[in-house]
Amino acid sequence: MASQKLNVLVYTGTGSTIESVRHCIYSLRRLLGPNYAVNPITESALLREPWAPTCALLVFPGGADLGYCRVLNGAGNRSIAQFVRRGGAYLGFCAGGYYACRRCEFEVGNLELEVTGSRELAFYPGTCRGGAFPGFEYHSERGARATTISVLKDAFPDSASLPSEFRCYYNGGGVFVNADKLAVESGNVQVLAEYTDDIAVESGATKAAIVYCKVGEGAALLTGPHPEFDAVNLSRQVDVPGYDQLIEALKTDEDARTIFLRACLTKLGLEVSQGASPVPSLSKIHLSALHHSDVSEILCSFEDIITKENGEEYIKGGNDLFHLEKPDSRWSLASLSEALLSDVVESKKKTGRTSPDPTADYSHVPKRIVSHEDAWPEPKETPYFNHSIFYSSLRQFREKEEAEEAESWGNVLMNHNLLSKLPTGFTFAATTQIAGRGRGANVWVAPPGSLIMSTVINHPAHYAATRPIVFIQYLAALSIVEAVKSYDDGYSEFPIKIKWPNDVYVRDPSKPNEVSYVKVAGILANCAYSSGSFQVVLGIGINTNNARPTTSLDAVLPLLEGGKKLGSFRIERLLARILTRLETLYTEFCRNGFSRDLEGKYYQHWLHTNQIVTLEAEGGVKARVVGITRDWGMLMAEEVADNGINGALRSTGKVWALQSDENSFDFWKGLVKRKI
Repeated sequence: MASQKLNVLVYTGTGSTIESVRHCIYSLRRLLGPNYAVNPITESALLREPWAPTCALLVFPGGADLGYCRVLNGAGNRSIAQFVRRGGAYLGFCAGGYYACRRCEFEVGNLELEVTGSRELAFYPGTCRGGAFPGFEYHSERGARATTISVLKDAFPDSASLPSEFRCYYNGGGVFVNADKLAVESGNVQVLAEYTDDIAVESGATKAAIVYCKVGEGAALLTGPHPEFDAVNLSRQVDVPGYDQLIEALKTDEDARTIFLRACLTKLGLEVSQGASPVPSLSKIHLSALHHSDVSEILCSFEDIITKENGEEYIKGGNDLFHLEKPDSRWSLASLSEALLSDVVESKKKTGRTSPDPTADYSHVPKRIVSHEDAWPEPKETPYFNHSIFYSSLRQFREKEEAEEAESWGNVLMNHNLLSKLPTGFTFAATTQIAGRGRGANVWVAPPGSLIMSTVINHPAHYAATRPIVFIQYLAALSIVEAVKSYDDGYSEFPIKIKWPNDVYVRDPSKPNEVSYVKVAGILANCAYSSGSFQVVLGIGINTNNARPTTSLDAVLPLLEGGKKLGSFRIERLLARILTRLETLYTEFCRNGFSRDLEGKYYQHWLHTNQIVTLEAEGGVKARVVGITRDWGMLMAEEVADNGINGALRSTGKVWALQSDENSFDFWKGLVKRKI
């Protein structure tokens, strides 16, 4: 089974502009969430990371396509072209549209602005010529306009709700020359929309503003204007005549623009949300503890980094700023949060923006922290996380562990940017996140219904040689599996497995009659050194109740005998169970290293026993997975030949040890390959 393609990657490297990227990510997240993770990708990641296997759509925003050419001509464009021809989708707005044509002609005859030449991708087998309208200036809104676009409804399979025309933002884009002829000659080009206004350049019989191009098994959709620009994200330009009218025109046609953009994404094969997802806002962070006095102790540890401004108190933690609120004249801070996103009101105050913006730099926006030194938050204060259920479950599961040392993890719950001040077991949890990170260019989609947590582990430096940090992610995976299986009576046969090195999979509930697995959880460990310890922030994301974009724990319950009668997983209770198991496993690891007992538990639950894989870096030889090394946690694979007795595979005696940070392990393709 091939990996599901859940990433939508927006190029943010050389040539792109901040504003175009911001509008692009804003609109795509609203229309594609929670089905996909929409996140930026730099030229470095595009050139070096294996992004293509999990990418559903690659997007090039507005900017200057010469910058794109400078860093991506050659190897980068070959990767992009191969991605599309093998079934991928490419979306190019304005400069991204020029870039994907066989030839670019921009402002021919204008000595200051002229750019002409062939382009390597050539998804559109002709020329993109611009600017379609006069007045363009780099880094300026003086050439911007609300241009009217006429939609060719016949180009869309479901055109009933499509507008006949609408106005959208334009600033410097081109027209696709002779698109009508190329549509006939190649059979791979469709015109989706035309400019209705007179344009300033020769275009042929049609004034093609937006085209769709079939490319091998994939497709590219290219635009001259900006249907992704939302008026709510445009700022007034007092020095640009008529700009207020431009904004008002775009606001008037906002619904039509959104419907059209949704249809374009659907035509590219993406699963689009029925309604535009609301942009979430930053909720308060609530700091609580099993023992209320622990909250005061945490606050006291921050005293040397607290500053006062106009009578208010703030904590500067790394790049983040935390506002310590004082309701009822008492301290305020947080740990179990409902969402680590952005507060709209505070964002307006600090940035002057007129709208919530999921791509803004939130490090400069104060995160509001509310502490609870006398009692846990009431359910109405944190409607998506019940602190009382969490702490009562924590007590219950600690009794189940029967470990003397198991009495601290999860006691205090917050944000890990204040890392040097936080004790081992300090945990931050959220219910929604918009920019979860995975390894390399991978991202984690976390809509409501997910368990999102980060736990601090201060791993003593003198343990590094005999208790390597790499094993912490293995312990985390094991704790998730064992927590689910011991969540309550009736869950012990839950079909959940570990995928090396840092993922957790479950039986695919969409295929109940076959043994097929799909990802349900991801793990990422970030590490820094301070004061004699490696401070590890262990991040875990689990699709618990919401089955998008892959599946969820709840969706698997019907596969169990009597599963339909089992209750849904509660995030609070599952978090408590994971923490208690993780604390016990980590304590055992510190005492005995990755012992035979831990190794046996890990193999009991992983997917790879005796799996036959191909080692690309070793010339494509076949190898059998035999385990992981107990010293440094590397994957062990022994070479096999198919000339054994009765054609059985025979070990040649040669064994490789493969590091998880240097190799990508694709369970479904049976392939171990060295990362680029």
